[in-house]
Amino acid sequence: MSNDALRQLDQVEWGCADATVLADGGRPADSARSRRWAGDLKALLGATPVTHRVVAGWRQLQPGGPDAWDTAALARCDRSIDAILDSGRLPVITLSHNDLPEWLDDRGGWLRRESAQRFADYAGWLGSRLGDRVTRWVTSTDFAAPSVADHVAGMTPPGRGIGAPGLVSVHHVLLGHGLAVQSLRGAGVDSEISGTVVLIGGYPATADEADLKALHRLESWTNRLFLDPLLLGRHMTVDGVCPVARTGGVRDGDMEIISAPQDTLSLSWHAPVRVTTPAGLPRLLPAASCLRALSDLNRLLARLDFALVPFEEVQTGPHGWPLLPEALADALAGLAALYGDRLPPLRVVDNGMGEPAGRSAQRRRVLLTNQLTWLWRTTERGIPVRGYEHWPITDNLDWIRRYSQLYSITVPDHGRLTTPAIPCDWARSGPFRTDVPRRTGQLRLV
Repeated sequence: MSNDALRQLDQVEWGCADATVLADGGRPADSARSRRWAGDLKALLGATPVTHRVVAGWRQLQPGGPDAWDTAALARCDRSIDAILDSGRLPVITLSHNDLPEWLDDRGGWLRRESAQRFADYAGWLGSRLGDRVTRWVTSTDFAAPSVADHVAGMTPPGRGIGAPGLVSVHHVLLGHGLAVQSLRGAGVDSEISGTVVLIGGYPATADEADLKALHRLESWTNRLFLDPLLLGRHMTVDGVCPVARTGGVRDGDMEIISAPQDTLSLSWHAPVRVTTPAGLPRLLPAASCLRALSDLNRLLARLDFALVPFEEVQTGPHGWPLLPEALADALAGLAALYGDRLPPLRVVDNGMGEPAGRSAQRRRVLLTNQLTWLWRTTERGIPVRGYEHWPITDNLDWIRRYSQLYSITVPDHGRLTTPAIPCDWARSGPFRTDVPRRTGQLRLV
C-alpha cells in the first residue's frame, strides 16, 4: 500500500464493537479475533482501535415499564463505561440492539407508534445520565431487524410476519431514531449521533439487462427503504407506489423528524450478493441443487421480482461468505452516485463476517490489505468514510448457523453446513402474499 494511501487512511477512526450489554455488567469482549484484527491493523497501518461500541440494554434498564428504571442495571452501566475508559478506549453506546422491552413488545412493538416515543424518552434519559462519558451514540444497530425481519417477514423471531401491513414498523423505527436524536440533544448530548442501515450491495448474475434491473429492485427494497426517508425526506417508491405510505402510519411532520441532518451514517456491511430474476434461477443453479437453493427466501424475494444465487469460483470464509474486498467499495460508490451531496460522513460497522478461515496471519493480512486498499480508493473518490469498526464473527454465530445458507445463498451446498429449519410464516398479504402448499413446517419446494 502506498504512502498516499496510508496518509488518506490516517483520517479514518478505527474501532471495535461487540454485543456486550452494559446493563448486564458486561465488559467489552477482548476476543481472540478482535485481538488478532487489532494486531493486523497495527502491523499494516501502525494504527490501533480508538473506540469500543457496546449495547446499553434497553430491556434490562426498563424491565417494568417506561418509568420503571432498574437502578442496579444503571449502576452496572456506569461501572462498565468506566471500565472502557480505563482500558484506554472511548465508549460508544448502541441504544437499541433489537431488544425492545417485553412490556412494549406485548403492546405490538414497532407496529405501534407508541414505541417511537418511548424509545425517544429512554434515549433522552440515558443521555442525561451517561452523556458526559460517551464519545458517540448509535440509536439502533440495525433498522431492518426490528421492522422488516420481524413484522414483515417473520424471520426473527419467527412467526410474526404480517407482510405488507408490517411495513408501518419501518416508519416507526425511523421515527424513533429521529425522535431519539432530538431527545439526546435536548438532554445536552453534543457528541456524534447516528443510526445504522445494513448496506446491501452486489452484482447482477449475468450481463442481461433483466438481471441489472433485478439488482436495482433488491437495492430499493433494502438500502432505499431506509435511506430515502433518512436522506431525501420521503419513503421509497417502487413502480409508482409507496408501500410504507400505504400503511397509513405516516403523519404530518414525521418526515422532517426522520430526515433531520445526520452527524454520520453507520453502514453495517457483511458480504455481497449475486442477483438474478426469478426466471433466471433454473439456468444459474446446478440442477442437483436447484430445488434446495430455491429456498423460502427466494420464494419471498420472487414476489418482488428478484432472487439470489451463489457466486461462482469466489474464495469464501469458514461459513460460506464470499471474500470480495472490492464489493464494499462498489456498494459505497453506488450510494454516492444515488444520493450525492446528501450522503453524510459514513462509518463502516459490523464488518467482521468476511473473515478468512484458519489462523494464518499471512492470509488474514493479505485480505485486510486488500480491504484497506479498496477503502483508500473509496476515500480517494471523495466518499466521506469517517470510521471503520470490526465486529467479530463470533458474535453472529447463532445467526450464521440458522440463516447463512438460506438468507445469503453465497455458495453452493458443499456438505459442510446443514439446512436449518426456518419460519414458514413469511408473509400473508400484499406483494409478499404466500399461499403455496406447506409441509413439514416449511413452504413446499415444487
